[in-house]
Amino acid sequence: MGNSLESQVALVTGASRGIGKAIALDLAKEGAFVYVNYSSNADAANKVVEEIKANGGNAKAIGFKVQDKDAVENAINQIKDEQGKIDILINNAGISRDDLIIRAKDEDWQSTMDVNLTGAFYVSRAVSKVMLKSKYGRIVNISSIVGQMGNIGQSAYSASKAGLIGFSKTLARELASKNITVNVVTPGFIETDMTNELNDKVKESCLNNIPLKRFAKPNEVANAVSFFAKPSAGYITGQVLSVSGGLCI
Repeated sequence: MGNSLESQVALVTGASRGIGKAIALDLAKEGAFVYVNYSSNADAANKVVEEIKANGGNAKAIGFKVQDKDAVENAINQIKDEQGKIDILINNAGISRDDLIIRAKDEDWQSTMDVNLTGAFYVSRAVSKVMLKSKYGRIVNISSIVGQMGNIGQSAYSASKAGLIGFSKTLARELASKNITVNVVTPGFIETDMTNELNDKVKESCLNNIPLKRFAKPNEVANAVSFFAKPSAGYITGQVLSVSGGLCI
């Protein structure tokens, strides 16, 4: 088993920006044909595709909402028709609707669960059927450090990301006999547009709790994902890898 992803087909959900974009770029660099999923921002997704192609890779944008079961089924069928297989699935799409529990709104709780957890279920179920026929697959689910630790004001987000870990471990057991692995990456604080908007006091407070004293770069999360996605990681399944600078030890 090697490290090349040549001739492999990957789908990355929520790949038009941030961590998802970094993952798509890294998988393409390793040789995979990458489907760059987006929910609403087609322009951003197409720019990711253009960047991949400019670097010598192959990719295509594909728009669908992960929480829409019919749209998911149609998209997976499209990829199967075009490529004949799906080797790698990265469930990265996610949202956060934060507030303290006493002010939390029903609709915010539900929308967070719909995208972060139910969406991963819909996509994983559809892709698993394709992978089972091939008797090969790599599924990597992007959870969060708060799914392991919890965080004030993030009850819905924490619950959805913790649920994703349990879901992944069960899926790993169900699919292992068919040479399909399922693993989880839990990012901590990452250098994104969201963290860049934090004021200096909040940033300092966050950094004080991180042993490595810095935020991660998106490509550092992507590197962990690519490790799990490679053929050489075929004896690793049901595992949770924290990319948090030591925040969760």
